[in-house]
Amino acid sequence: MRWRAYGEHAALLDCASLAESMAAHATVTSARPPGIAELVPGARSLLVVEIPGSAALAAVRELLADADLEHPPEGRSREITLDVTYDGEDLELVARDAGVSVEDVVRLHTGAVYTVAFTGFAPGFGYLTGLPEPLRQPRLSAPRTRVPPGSVGIAGEFTGVYPRVSPGGWRLIGHTRTVLFDPRADPPALLAPGDRVRFRSAG
Repeated sequence: MRWRAYGEHAALLDCASLAESMAAHATVTSARPPGIAELVPGARSLLVVEIPGSAALAAVRELLADADLEHPPEGRSREITLDVTYDGEDLELVARDAGVSVEDVVRLHTGAVYTVAFTGFAPGFGYLTGLPEPLRQPRLSAPRTRVPPGSVGIAGEFTGVYPRVSPGGWRLIGHTRTVLFDPRADPPALLAPGDRVRFRSAG
């Protein structure tokens, strides 16, 4: 891990892997040192923003220097279930490339428990880890210019849900009617880093 200054009141921790980034985030979230204004995890990083005048950055550095990131704290995470209709445009492609039936794709996708590793790309979009190995497939060779909101997709080691209309190259396997981002809600985004997510077939 390597720390880099990020303005006057923040520091960016460069991590060696997604697992290390998630472990660092879980460790800091569990300890909750006073004076932290914001934590922003990424695929290989953790941004720590402190309240000006606090000693939060120093406390976080000390905390992570002594932490066992191989065994991070479990913490208290929310569990969210999303009902999905498995009718995506790429469902048969995913099944074919995995060497399984469409029914097996649904069974595999709904049988796992996922963790929101980080958010980004679009407001409310969560990158969920825990995807079963047969479903870990590459993005489409040609991204779509328009992906409908609620589309459930997979790409590499992640699965996720498009919260709004946008371009996208993930393989689409279904859709959910659950609202992932509402600017009038508090908080606006349904998913947050550390949350556990399950998918349930809506038939």
